[in-house]
Amino acid sequence: MKEKSKAMVLSQQEIAPRIYDLWLETALAAQAKPGQFIGVYPKNAATLLPRPISICEVNAKRNALRIVYRIAGQGTAEFSALKENDHVDILGTLGNGFPLETGKGRRCFLMGGGIGIPPILQLAKELEGDKSIILGYRDDNLFLAEEFAGYGQVYAATEDGSRGTKGNVLDAIAENALEADIIYACGPMPMLRAIKRYAAEHGIKAYISLEEHMACGVGACLGCVVKTREVDAHSHVHNARICTDGPVFDAEEVEI
Repeated sequence: MKEKSKAMVLSQQEIAPRIYDLWLETALAAQAKPGQFIGVYPKNAATLLPRPISICEVNAKRNALRIVYRIAGQGTAEFSALKENDHVDILGTLGNGFPLETGKGRRCFLMGGGIGIPPILQLAKELEGDKSIILGYRDDNLFLAEEFAGYGQVYAATEDGSRGTKGNVLDAIAENALEADIIYACGPMPMLRAIKRYAAEHGIKAYISLEEHMACGVGACLGCVVKTREVDAHSHVHNARICTDGPVFDAEEVEI
């Protein structure tokens, strides 16, 4: 169910350079699922469209959602100035989320890269299975890594080699001789393409959450599409709308 509502800021802090950790009080917490996202509206009249931000964590008892985002432009720069007890308009919950039932009793890779790391946290909390959590960073600012440690074995990869494996998440898998039956991943497109290839080569089912610029966030504008094997019932072409049909897809079903 999608609805626009007003949320109250519970707390906010900068946890890495230009990366902010924001807790919001909202009734949407009761329906939020791992892998979904919300649209956050800037107050600036020149930037009316909501900014899509993945849900990092849910505390349904407190009616609270956590989002962790990077300042990428004018809208997110505005959000970084929010203080406790401020209010902000949000739209949600949006997207389909990760299929939790597929990982039960199986060896799972949970893979996040960059700002694709936050949406993996709630998945790590809820997914039942033997979890290896592989996180990719640019440098030694390993935001959220300690929190993941409570839900599975964590392996870090850094592009500059300052912590963990030097390289990317697949390099960390190879270096540590890790194996899995199923993959859940979110991150930049080059990372997801590599994971899709890896999954196909090893006969592993993979679910990937696609990061994409969005306009409406509700599937009306067709501004965020991905090529698919099957014909989309809405557009009648080999496309799917990332905001509504995704952002999580079976890697075999999309061409990236």
